[in-house]
Amino acid sequence: MASGLPAHVEEADLISYGLVDLTSAIQRFELAREIKFETYALPRIKGAIIDELRSLDWVPRSVRAREREIERANVRLEGRLQRTPTDDEMASELEMTMDDFQEALLQISKSTIAALDELWSISDTSGDQVSLLDTIQDPGAPDPAKLVDASELKDRVADAIARLPEREKLVIALYYYENLTLREIGEVLGVTESRISQLHTKAVMRLRSRLQSEEVQA
Repeated sequence: MASGLPAHVEEADLISYGLVDLTSAIQRFELAREIKFETYALPRIKGAIIDELRSLDWVPRSVRAREREIERANVRLEGRLQRTPTDDEMASELEMTMDDFQEALLQISKSTIAALDELWSISDTSGDQVSLLDTIQDPGAPDPAKLVDASELKDRVADAIARLPEREKLVIALYYYENLTLREIGEVLGVTESRISQLHTKAVMRLRSRLQSEEVQA
């Protein structure tokens, strides 16, 4: 939690802020609840540290003053331009260089503390709540659009397989879902491996032509 905080915020102070709630968590923790102590205590400790930092307002006055100045400039420009001002327009209004303006924004961003698990109400009629953590993009997560496309493709393939002749459908099922070899499928169906190969080829060609036909029609 110390990362990103100004140098004058001592790590020892952060520890002392959290120790009080750690003690409280130890006293109130119930073993019967069958959850890890860390799961119960960590949110309480983090919350205590954040609350203390907010109450102390550790941010330098110059940063707070710059934040208010930028907010006022934004209001003036929005009223004058009737739209959201650009960064260039903001820097000009503040009589700052673009580099200085960007640096000011960076300092202000570091002065904002928010608990990732703090719940915020969604601005609609649902009344649902979401934590800040839920809104952070996961770069390793799959693309939702690609997931939808893949799901639609699976549905189309499943429909095309369902329309195959029974023998070809069985070959596809045994080969792709049961992971049997063509020879093993031949033994199951009592025919030669070459015959299974022919059935497999025909099935694949049918599937490919049907999927291509659907794409052309779409």
